[in-house]
Amino acid sequence: MKALLVDFGGVLTTNVFQSFRAFCASEGLDPDALIEVFRTRPEAQEAVRAVETGAISEEEFSARLGGLLGLARTDGLVDRLLAGLGRDEAMVAAVRRARAAGVRTGLVSNSLGTGRYDRSVFPELFDGVVISGEVGLRKPEPEIYLLAAERVGVAPEACVFVDDLRVNCQGAEAVGMTAVLHRGAERTIPRLEELLDVELR
Repeated sequence: MKALLVDFGGVLTTNVFQSFRAFCASEGLDPDALIEVFRTRPEAQEAVRAVETGAISEEEFSARLGGLLGLARTDGLVDRLLAGLGRDEAMVAAVRRARAAGVRTGLVSNSLGTGRYDRSVFPELFDGVVISGEVGLRKPEPEIYLLAAERVGVAPEACVFVDDLRVNCQGAEAVGMTAVLHRGAERTIPRLEELLDVELR
């Protein structure tokens, strides 16, 4: 394995679904209301696909999702959804150590709008960056993984991909990558050390 490709939300950050539950609680909704809407409402799924590929604006996405949740206020909705996220320092450090050891590193992120990344750290962490809303592709479409491999200069078969969603890991595996389903740094980092043959702690 010559490259490490990682998701952003839920891998380099704390758990996205916990942030969603905290948002619901703050809005007076059932803690799982947002997750249930994403799972069961085709309109919500279409809105996510559209915003992640840049087909609609963050504001349009917020209006659509807020309507499905019955919210009176939809301004700043994405910021409120993600307010509970923090950096996962162990995972960020692992990516930095992998790159220092000569592993090519890349970010592959589905974005709810493209303006909320701390891009100041990108040069020190990544050899290549693919953000869905900037390229018009989203995981688990095969093309986004192939583009990420191209941007880090490594064949898909030599890439390890880390994501917190099983469907996105399956997408990576479909193009020949080795996928790691992220369930916390304490499990992911030892697995990456095995695959990459480098010390990441």
